[in-house]
Amino acid sequence: MDHPRGLVLVVEDEPAISDLVRRYLVAAGFGVHVEAGVHGALEAVRRLRPAAVLLDVGLPDGEGTDVCRVMREQGDWTPVLFVTARDEEVERVLGLELGADDYVTKPFSPRELVARVRTVVRRSSAPAGPRVLRDGGLALDPAARTLTVDGTAHHLTTTEFNLLEVLMGAPGRVFDRAELLSRAWGQADYGTSRTVDVHVAQLRAKLGDHCPVETVRGVGYRARRPS
Repeated sequence: MDHPRGLVLVVEDEPAISDLVRRYLVAAGFGVHVEAGVHGALEAVRRLRPAAVLLDVGLPDGEGTDVCRVMREQGDWTPVLFVTARDEEVERVLGLELGADDYVTKPFSPRELVARVRTVVRRSSAPAGPRVLRDGGLALDPAARTLTVDGTAHHLTTTEFNLLEVLMGAPGRVFDRAELLSRAWGQADYGTSRTVDVHVAQLRAKLGDHCPVETVRGVGYRARRPS
């Protein structure tokens, strides 16, 4: 069966929560498939090719982070959102470092959750302009959603890609964190300045000296002007 907005894989072992999430996602036009553990989730990812994966961190047979880690190791960059009752900063940072696109903490608003899912799905499938953005040996192709460094492909999460695209699309312009949240995440109210900082750190870790993102102390970030 086709679904207007695509299929969301919900990985949650508490039936009350998964049923609530299913109802709201279906009402928003998404198809929903529910799994309760790590192994079922990985099989469903391979079999169903969902538009997004909503992952509870604590599962009976492991951690939701294991699902995300395996997906990324296998080159699967389907948008991933973590759902966790662990509100500590380290949990949020860990999720983003593994390649997650967003996270929500329990208890959460079902409407906010649906909005976040809608945002990451829209970002991952949105058409982009034809211009390839370049800085030295780095080439970001928004239309093909690819990034190469000296001809070698580098994988970015949807959020990392969009963040780099925003910055490289206006080299030399300084963006504060609130504007980056609005333009790269799509919803300024659903993130924090720490979220931006973590994603910038991940870009730098992945790209090293090729990363064009510069910190403007006390303000935000900019992409350096290509030489």
